[in-house]
Amino acid sequence: MTYFYSRNLKIPFDEAVQKAIQSLQQQGFGVITTIDLKETLKQKLNIDFRQYRILVACNPHFAYKAISLESHIGLMLPCNVVVQEHENGEIEVSAINPLETIDKTTITPQLTAIAEEVSNSLRAAVDNLHRTKTQPDQPDALPTERQSEMAAPVHG
Repeated sequence: MTYFYSRNLKIPFDEAVQKAIQSLQQQGFGVITTIDLKETLKQKLNIDFRQYRILVACNPHFAYKAISLESHIGLMLPCNVVVQEHENGEIEVSAINPLETIDKTTITPQLTAIAEEVSNSLRAAVDNLHRTKTQPDQPDALPTERQSEMAAPVHG
């Protein structure tokens, strides 16, 4: 098993970021902050870097359960999800696999169960990216033909 889950997408970078955020939200994660590594490296080191964004995500339910069992588990929280653009133009979205990154020498059966839940949720968030539709800013932002398709009753 690897230490991350990953999916490649052939969509614009900003759309991939939005899809990742929405997919995480569907799994109960909120994005606490976003780190734009491209911008940071340009500002701090004057280095031109590819599109690379780190989404810092947390599921409060899982975090509370884990910290209640092991107070130092907060050192591993929150979960990071990376959206990056590769040279070939593909966008890769990756999420950490907590089952592989948690310290095997101190983990308890209860923490393993929580790590499995988090792992399953993060994997689902990544796996569901191709199914996640980005929400338009306005409800009427869909093309007219698509709106009529959606409003038409389905008979069958």
